[in-house]
Amino acid sequence: MKRSRRSVAWDHFDLKSERVHCKHCDAVYNYNTATTQMMYHLNKVHPSLVNVGGVASSQPSIKSALARTRSCDAQRAEKITQGICKFIEMDILPLSIVEGNGFRELIHLLEPAYQIPSRRTITRLVEIHYEERKQQLFKELSKAERVALTTDCWTALTAESYITITCHYISDDWQMNSAVLLTESLPGRHTADHLAEKLNGAVEQWGLKGRVIACVHDNAANIVAANSPTRVPWISVACFAHTLQLAINDGFALHLYRVISAASKLVSHFNHSTTATKALQKKQEQMGLATHRLTQSCKTRWNSVCEMFDRLVEQRWAVVAVLSDRTVTKLQDARILELKDEYWQLMEDTQPVLLALKCATTVMSAEKDVSISNTYPVTFGLINIHLMRSEGDGPRLIEFKTKIESGEIVSFAPMISSMLDPRHKHLGFLTPTQRLAANVKLVELGEAVGTDRADIQQAGGVEAALSDTDEGSENTVVATSQSSAMAQLLGDHYTTQCEAGSEAELQNFLRETPPPLNCTPTDWWKVNETRFPGLAKLARRYLCIPATSVPSERVFSAAGLTVTRLRSRLTPDHVNMLIFLNKNQ
Repeated sequence: MKRSRRSVAWDHFDLKSERVHCKHCDAVYNYNTATTQMMYHLNKVHPSLVNVGGVASSQPSIKSALARTRSCDAQRAEKITQGICKFIEMDILPLSIVEGNGFRELIHLLEPAYQIPSRRTITRLVEIHYEERKQQLFKELSKAERVALTTDCWTALTAESYITITCHYISDDWQMNSAVLLTESLPGRHTADHLAEKLNGAVEQWGLKGRVIACVHDNAANIVAANSPTRVPWISVACFAHTLQLAINDGFALHLYRVISAASKLVSHFNHSTTATKALQKKQEQMGLATHRLTQSCKTRWNSVCEMFDRLVEQRWAVVAVLSDRTVTKLQDARILELKDEYWQLMEDTQPVLLALKCATTVMSAEKDVSISNTYPVTFGLINIHLMRSEGDGPRLIEFKTKIESGEIVSFAPMISSMLDPRHKHLGFLTPTQRLAANVKLVELGEAVGTDRADIQQAGGVEAALSDTDEGSENTVVATSQSSAMAQLLGDHYTTQCEAGSEAELQNFLRETPPPLNCTPTDWWKVNETRFPGLAKLARRYLCIPATSVPSERVFSAAGLTVTRLRSRLTPDHVNMLIFLNKNQ
C-alpha cells in the first residue's frame, strides 16, 4: 500500500504533548490525528503560506517558498525591537505608538511572525539606551580640556517651564562637537540664584567642574545675573543674535514699526483670501513676475521682517494691481490696505541693511563651525560698511542706521577668540595701540597656560585692557618705545634666533600671512598645531565658544514635537530622555 503524502500543515505546526503550536503566531490546538483544524487556521490567518482551499501544491511557488523559509528568530526580533526604539528616538514619537492599531497592522504586514513588545518594554529599552548614550557622552566630555555652554529657558504647551543646557568643545583632532546635556523642568521663580544653581548642578553632574570656559545666554536680566562672577566661575557671553535683535528692535521702534504693521496687515489679507491669492498669481503671470506667495512677519523673529519686505518689494506692482481691481478688492478694503508711497520707498531703502543684518545673524548662528571669533570683525564690518550713512539716505533710514549702530552689539564678546583665529589675528578693526594691548594680554594667557596657571576669568580683562589704551597708557607707550629701540640695536633677526616663550610664538604667528576668509580655523590649527603649541592650546579653549545661544533655542523645535497637548502626561524625565536621544544621535 502506497504511503500517503505528509500534510503541508506540519510545515507550520509543532506537536507538543498532544497539542499543536503554530510557528507563526501563538495559536494552540488539540491534536486528534487530523490536520483539518490546522489547515483551517493556515487558510484564515496565514493564507499566503498555502494555496487557496488549503491544498498544498506539489511544486511551491517562489513567493510561498520564501514565506516558509523566512522566520522571525530571536536575533531578528531583537533587531526589529531596537529599530522601533530608534524610530521613536529619531522622530521623537510617543512611546504609546506601539499600542496603535495602525502601527501594529504595519508591523504584522512586514513581519507577521514578530510579536510587538508592550509599551512598558519599549519604555524600558529607550531608558537603557539613554543611560548608555549618557555614559558614552560622559566619556567623550572627559577628554575635552575646555568646554563652553549655552542655555535658554522655554515654556511647553502644558505651561511647564524647562531649561536646556548644551555643551560645545573642540576634540583632539580639531573637530567642533556639540551635545545637549539636559532639558530639565524649572519649577518656581526663575531667579538668578535658581538659574545659577541649575547651571552649577549640570556642570557638577557631567564632571565639567573647572573646565567650563564660558556660558552663552540671552540678555534677560535673570540669566545675566546668574552668570555673574559671584555665582559661577566662567565667562558670561551675551548671545550675539539676541543682542543684535535688541538693537534692530530699537531701530524698528521709530517710524518703521508703522510700516511693519501696515505691511503685515496687507500680507494677512492676501494669505486669508483665496480670491486675492488667485488674482495675485494671475497678475504675476501677466507681469512676468515670479509666482511667489507673500511672506508674513513674526514678532519673535526680526529676520521675518526682512523676508516680508523683500517679497513685497519684489511683488509691489502685482499687489497694487490686485488692490486696484474692484472685481477682487472692494474700495473700502483697498483704502485700508494700500500702502503709502513713503512706506514702499522705506521698505526698498532698508532692504539692503536688513539683508546684511540677516546675513550676519546666519553666519554667527553656525553650530558646527567656529563663530565666536567672528563677533568683532562682523560687528565692525556692519558698522563701517552697511550702517554707514550715504548721501542718498533719507532721514528715516539714517535714524534706523544710527539706532542700530548705537546698540551695544559686542558688549561682552571676548576678544581672545578673534586674536586666535588666523583669519582675524591682525585685528585690523582696532587701532594700533589697542592691537598692542590685545597682544600683551594674549602673551600673558599663553604664559599662564604654559605653567598650567591659566585663569578663565583673565579673558574677561581683554576689553578692559583695550578701553584703558583709549585713555592713553604710559606703560604701553614705554613698552613700545623700548621694543622698537631694542629691535633697532639688536637687528630684525634677533628674535627669530632665540625663538622661545609665548611672546616669540605670538610674533611668529602674527608674522605669517593670514589665510583666506573661507578657511576653517580648526582645519588651520590642525595643520599648524605643532608650530604654535601654546597658542593652539588657547585656540582649542576659546574657539569652542558659540557666538549665540541658538543651539539651546534649536531644542525648542524638538521640544514642540515632544511636549504636545496629546502628550500632556509625559513626565519631565521622559521629555529630557527623548530630547537627549534625538539631539545626541
